[in-house]
Amino acid sequence: MTNFAHDTVMPYKDASTSKKQQVATMFDDIAGKYDFLNRFLSAGIDIGWRKKALKQLIEIAPKQLLDVATGTADIAIMAANILKPTKITGIDISDGMLEVGRKKVEKAGLQNTIELLKGDSETISFADNTFDAVTVAFGVRNFENLEKGLNEIKRVLKPGGKLVILEFSKPLLPGVKTIYNLYMKIVTPTVGKLISKNKEAYKYLDESIQKFPEGKNFIAILNSGGYKNTYYKKLSLGICSIYCGSK
Repeated sequence: MTNFAHDTVMPYKDASTSKKQQVATMFDDIAGKYDFLNRFLSAGIDIGWRKKALKQLIEIAPKQLLDVATGTADIAIMAANILKPTKITGIDISDGMLEVGRKKVEKAGLQNTIELLKGDSETISFADNTFDAVTVAFGVRNFENLEKGLNEIKRVLKPGGKLVILEFSKPLLPGVKTIYNLYMKIVTPTVGKLISKNKEAYKYLDESIQKFPEGKNFIAILNSGGYKNTYYKKLSLGICSIYCGSK
């Protein structure tokens, strides 16, 4: 298994626990404020990003969809409305995030379509060839082992099934890059600390984005993992990217 630089980026530098345990603890800690901070820090742009990601699945009309690192079920709920699959299963390692997600699913009246379960991207407890599509929104950076997670996703995808990943990336335009770096290094951790009382979570966000193998590098990882018809699209001047591949 290859180790990538972001695999070793941890939320709590001094803790002796694994990345996986630290990420679960971090998300449990900020779960109640997570949705508000997402909307606030992205000025609501993240909603449009999610919609564009899900539109990559319209032509295959998936009936069984798995949302990995589902968090508070934003993508799962949006997918139910846009794609109308028969069943959506969301998995996440954070009980706190799942708790918030279940309340949202119930409020949307989607408990017959969406099921949220505690689960890990690297050991997905479903049989081979189960799902027509898999989505991961802002979650692959948090995998303890990226390659293992992508292999597991491919295992549970049906042949012809499609993976859609939405992930932060770094803008390349000089002026935009400067503003973005200031925002991620100063504004985001400060606001994160004020609202969620957890500065580490938002420092980790920036550090894991900096180390993440984005763009063509990520497509190369998908290709080497056996995914076919891979492509990516940059959004909002490169702040975010959609990555797709099929089994």
